[in-house]
Amino acid sequence: MSISMPLKLYNTLSREREALAPIDAGNVRLYVCGPTVYDYAHIGNARPLIVFDVLYRLLREIYGADHVKYVRNITDVDDKINARAAERKITIRELTEGTNKVFQEDVAALNCLPPDVQPRATEHIAEMIGIIEKLIGNGHAYAADGHVLFDVPSMPDYGQLSRRPLDDMIAGARVEVAPYKKGDMDFVLWKPSKEDEPGWDSPWGRGRPGWHIECSAMAHKHLGEVFDIHGGGIDLVFPHHENEIAQTRCAFNHDVMANIWMHNGFLQVEGEKMSKSLGNFITIHELLHSDKFGGRSWRGEVLRLAMLRSHYRQPIDWTVKALEEAEKTLQRWYGFLRAQGVTAESAAEAPLRPSFVEALLDDLNIPRAMAELHALAGKAEPSKTQTGRAEAEKLARAANLLGLLLDDPASWEQKASLSVDVNEAEVRKLVSERLAARRAKNFAESDRLRDLLAEMGVKLKDGKNKETGEPTTDWEVGA
Repeated sequence: MSISMPLKLYNTLSREREALAPIDAGNVRLYVCGPTVYDYAHIGNARPLIVFDVLYRLLREIYGADHVKYVRNITDVDDKINARAAERKITIRELTEGTNKVFQEDVAALNCLPPDVQPRATEHIAEMIGIIEKLIGNGHAYAADGHVLFDVPSMPDYGQLSRRPLDDMIAGARVEVAPYKKGDMDFVLWKPSKEDEPGWDSPWGRGRPGWHIECSAMAHKHLGEVFDIHGGGIDLVFPHHENEIAQTRCAFNHDVMANIWMHNGFLQVEGEKMSKSLGNFITIHELLHSDKFGGRSWRGEVLRLAMLRSHYRQPIDWTVKALEEAEKTLQRWYGFLRAQGVTAESAAEAPLRPSFVEALLDDLNIPRAMAELHALAGKAEPSKTQTGRAEAEKLARAANLLGLLLDDPASWEQKASLSVDVNEAEVRKLVSERLAARRAKNFAESDRLRDLLAEMGVKLKDGKNKETGEPTTDWEVGA
């Protein structure tokens, strides 16, 4: 369907819902703060990944896939990275490359589309230095004792995004007391590096960037001085996003950095704030590949649906019960698609239900959109109607826009037949090892792994790639 109604989004900057009016409808631009790759992303990090993936999908639906540019950065220079690499006795490069690899695998498992650009901070040092030089040149920053700091009092309307009293901002910023600072709120743009720390040559000596300047530089490089939407978690409003705005506005003399600022709400686990001290800190990777939460691993699409049950701006409680309910819902829906013979091709041609689209256009009201999906599912259920194929196709089409029901129904049901006692990640690992053994003609190891998988209730079907002749293996659980 042609979407003619405006997309309205809540703008943290104005505290109002505003109709999106792209600067250029032929190039709608979205920036979202990505991971600092010193450790695996936790489940709280998954929320903005999923929320802004839904927004990206919706923007592509409205404006066309070729007319939307989504940038999500990777922070690969940071004091936490330095400390973790030293703790593990590995190089910073080893740490960031390994962590980023897992991040990319995890986010793909959540059915998130890859952004158009994933810039790395270390590849944009020259751009950071350039912005810092602009800020010094126009009186908004100063060099002192090998550091460069942003002069907060030089920006009269600093603090518009968070709207916090000065005392709260000082506390929230964890202000560092240093003799080279002119004011308490001044924050670091550049700082000197020790010999064992990453560093780059600059007009102020060998050093490295502050955290905030990284996003300003990457957003400017790939989206311009002013763009349409900037997103992230509510925890980034201050000081990170506030300081991004200050740097970018003062460097390029604009009233705004992004026209709309969007922030998703906090996540807690089983009613409590997630923290390592409480023992409820859990990563996306652990949810996908271990039995740490609920005594079993969970599929990425189950995590995604569970995350989409609340409005993105509201807090969400992450529970085992929510995951179980999401899994049951997906099993039912995939069952309807299989029974009605729905294919990816037929679903792509189905119209979107107007009330479903209207829900998404209303500040991504996903709970309302989910209610529309449940209504479609009721009409698609074979036991209730013999003419439900069209409704099943509409269900798949709408769910696809939320990043759901993208798997082949038969494949989903095969994988879903894994018992809770069988760890899917372990099965995949053993199947992969056996395939490697077959390719190496290590038949003894291949037979051993086949027998081990058989004991787990996994049946293998060996074959060959018709084009390359390489061995292949499909698998299923049970008879």
